This record gives sequence, C-alpha cells and structure tokens, in this order.
Amino acid sequence: MSAPAAQDLQIITSRFDVDDGHTLAGYERTGGYAGLRRALEMAPAEVHGEVRTASLLGRGGAGFPAGVKWGFCPPGVWPRYLVVNGDESEPGTYKDRLLMERDPHQLIEGCLIACYALGLSQCFLYVRGEMAHAQERLAAALNEAYEAGYVGRNVLGADDFSVDITLHWGAGAYIVGEETALIESLEGNRGMPRLKPPYFPASIGLYGKPTIVNNVETLANLPWIVSNGGAAFAAMGADSSTGTRVFAVSGHVATPGVFEVPFGTTTFRDIIFDPRYAGGLHPGRTLKTFIPGGASAPWFFEEHLDIPLEKATVDQAGSMLGSGAIVVMDDTTDVVKACHNVVRFFARESCGKCTPCREGTSWLEKILSRILSGQGRPQDLDLLMDVCDNISPGINWPPRQTTICPLGPSAVSPIASALERFRGEFEAYLPATAVTVTTNSGVAS
Repeated sequence: MSAPAAQDLQIITSRFDVDDGHTLAGYERTGGYAGLRRALEMAPAEVHGEVRTASLLGRGGAGFPAGVKWGFCPPGVWPRYLVVNGDESEPGTYKDRLLMERDPHQLIEGCLIACYALGLSQCFLYVRGEMAHAQERLAAALNEAYEAGYVGRNVLGADDFSVDITLHWGAGAYIVGEETALIESLEGNRGMPRLKPPYFPASIGLYGKPTIVNNVETLANLPWIVSNGGAAFAAMGADSSTGTRVFAVSGHVATPGVFEVPFGTTTFRDIIFDPRYAGGLHPGRTLKTFIPGGASAPWFFEEHLDIPLEKATVDQAGSMLGSGAIVVMDDTTDVVKACHNVVRFFARESCGKCTPCREGTSWLEKILSRILSGQGRPQDLDLLMDVCDNISPGINWPPRQTTICPLGPSAVSPIASALERFRGEFEAYLPATAVTVTTNSGVAS
C-alpha cells in the first residue's frame, strides 16, 4: 500500500481530536485492531521482518532500531517478557503521556503485535506514578480489550497465541526511566540501574530472563507498520530516521504542544516557528537558546535552527533528540536560573548508586545556588567545570561516563552549554570583589 504524503500523515496522533478515541468503540470505528488482525494472518517472523524493514528507531531516547533490538534475545531461553517503558520523566517531555491518555488501545495493540512477533505471552506496562489519568485510561482500555478477546487466552480465537498485559505504576522516580532501573522496580527493588554487561535486558532482564524494553511511542507505531507495510513506513522521513516522530514543544512559544512531524526532514526552525506547529516566539521576542531533546541534552542556539530533526545529524552537531522534548527560551530568560533549575532536578533525582553522580550533582547545585544568592566566588565558574569534568571526563558529547547510567552527565549538559555561551551572565551574579594591596609595612589598604 502506498503511503500518503508525509506532511499530511498522522500515524499515531490521528485520534487525538476524536472525542471517544480512547474507548474501544471509538478505536474500532477508526480502524483499531486491524493491524493485530493482519499480524495474526502472518507468521511471527514476517511481522518481525516488517519492523526491521521499517527501520523503526526507538522513540525513548537512545534511538536504537526496534527490529534489531528484538533480535538480541538468545534463542531457546524461556520465558521472556515485553516491558513497556511508560515512565516518561524527562523535564519538558509529555508526548507519551498524551498517547496513553488519548489512544490507550493503540498502545495495547502495539504490545500485542510485538508479543506475537516475539512469541511472548506476558507484557508489563510500566507507567509513571504521577500519571493518574493515563493509568485510569489504560486500565479501562485493558478491561475492554480483555472482554472483547483482544487480550487474554486465545487472542481473537488464535489457538497458539495468548497474552496477559499487567499494568504497573511506579512511585515517580526519574531514574526508573532507565530500562534496567525500571526492571529493578518491577521486581520490587529500589529503582537503581544495573551494570551493563552483563545485564543487557535482551539477555538478562526481568526475573533474570530475556526482556525486550520498548518505549510507548515506539510500540504505538506497530499497528500502522503492520497494516501498511514496513516499506511504506521506511519511505517516509529521512534515510536513517524513517516515518514520523512526535515532539513535545514547550517554553516561550505561541502554541506549545505535541506535534507529529515527518522524521528527519522537518527542521527545528519548522517545528518552532511554523504556524502549524509551535507558531514562533511571543511578539517582540528573539530566540536565546533551546534544548533539542529533553533536559539531559546539550543546548542548541540560533545557528542550529536549520538542522533537521534527524538523529545522526543532531548527534553530529553535539546534542541529541533524546526524549523528543524541545524547550524554547527567548531573550527574557535568565540562563543561570534556567541552568540551576535543570541541575537541581538531576541532583534530586540521582538514585545515589554512583559516587560521582550522588556527590557531584549535589555540588553543582550548591555552587549554582551560591552564585544565584550573590555569594559566589570568582573561582566558582571554573569549579563548576572541574566538577563537570569529574562526572563526565572531557565534557564532550556523547559523554564519557564515570557512572553506570547517563544521569550524572545529564547534569553536566546545561552547565557546559550555558557557561560556554553565556559566561558573562554568570559573572554578573558574582559580587564585586575588593582588591587588597599590601604595603611594605604589611598594612593592607
């Protein structure tokens, strides 16, 4: 089937404006579960092949191809599990929350297709603790899906395909967005990342068994891919960033919101200034900086506006698309305060497992607090960079880590970005220091 023009296509947000799109009746009326029915007519390997053909990159941050990830499970090791990462915790990110609230059956259908392709019978859907509305919508949708025979024993009458989906919600820990920490939480432990290797989830995951961890948006694409074909999906977007992608734009823009755009061909200028999307800045304001991929990403500036929303290109420019959150700051922004807000978040969300992160992020917050209070010292700016270098040696991107997970280097990103570009604003917070001159008699004047 040929795909519609990418600029006119909504793959996973098409029901956002459908009043009952979150219900089974509304979902089925708009083509819901057609992808699952199509998948059940195919061999599991064929479904997996369509996802590989689609070159669907993970939409949770790392951007690893989903079809390739699925292939990492060791053969002959059972049981194995699918875990859905719905712990969307990155500041400025809210696309997955809307997908769960407004189209929960689409996610459930994506889970079922993935389970069928991989031969799985158990899926765990992990949702961030604060997302009460998403939890309620998913719980209601699961009840409907079980009653209609889409989930449970012998899905849609299939003799050899049964799936249970367990809904689980966390306690609101940011670190649980990291896949191994999420698995620890699911097992009833404190959410702390595991060492890789050996704990690559595809080989040693939940309960020590092979586990595929996929993001909400990633799985939400599967019904369309199976219904229309992986080649149709791959034909959209850029060569290495196919299909469409959903971005959450917030900050100093006219119409903040969630926008599904052609992946890899839309630019930052398009999504920030186009009236179809964020609609530009408020009247009389100019762009100062923007965060391209969630709070952990290094900041971009005006010269980066024409970079396409394409993973490889953004990576080469020194940042990342990450969680799909674009935060825009205009010329009214106090970048020192903005930097402090982000660093404070990471300091408070550190799980404490790694000393450089536990201690270093707290030190960064304290130094920034001292500067903002007017008690800063001239050496504090170099001290900030020194602490950053101890957390992430070289302060480069992608970061070199002294920690198990990237949370520590995430606190480095805003400081390195802001100090490099706006050092004068930091210096303006430092009190004027008196110069003490010592005379030959030893008396200071």
